[in-house]
Amino acid sequence: MSADPNTRLPAGTPGPVTADDVARAVELTVAALRTAAPDADWNGPAGSLQWTCWETGEHLADDLFFYAAQIGSLRPLADDHVRWGYSRRRAEGPANTLTVDLDAGPSAMLGALEAGGGILAAVVRATPPTARGFHVFGASDPEGFAAMGVVETLVHAHDLALGLDVDFTPPADLCARTLHRLFPDVPGDTEPWVTLLWATGRGELEGRERRGKWRWYGAPGAT
Repeated sequence: MSADPNTRLPAGTPGPVTADDVARAVELTVAALRTAAPDADWNGPAGSLQWTCWETGEHLADDLFFYAAQIGSLRPLADDHVRWGYSRRRAEGPANTLTVDLDAGPSAMLGALEAGGGILAAVVRATPPTARGFHVFGASDPEGFAAMGVVETLVHAHDLALGLDVDFTPPADLCARTLHRLFPDVPGDTEPWVTLLWATGRGELEGRERRGKWRWYGAPGAT
């Protein structure tokens, strides 16, 4: 989906994660998913997940909305999440506040992803950098929530791409900024996309054991 996506970047700080990065990640994801065959099975598994492709898409749209609400509230809570209700389509599926109209088909899913990405990007732009919102991995700032949105988008785009048999490889700079912001424990001299997949338990990295458990570090100043 981009030129030389796995080029290793020069040493040093790759820069902050921004609202534009959120929009870019979602736009790349939607563009890739639009290439899925008309008869692609959205009820099949998404990569190595137990969730279906449809459930994974809903989870991603829900995450983008949730992060926007968490950091963009009129009074962001640093010690608790916004108490939305949620439900599951199946016992094994994700718990979502938002769902997408099944009868409307994949185009509705892509529209929901674009809406979620637009909402999170707008909130990140509008929210003061001093704001803090709750996350189970620690309270974070608008940049942190932007980075979380990028991680969720890229890795679930990977899951969906495997399930729907489409190509998806995001650009190195986007992956590098996200790794720098949320994963200070990963090596800095490896291909950013390969490293992000390894960091989130989805791939191999030479010289490192595959991750069974993983987390990110969203606290401001963690990197």
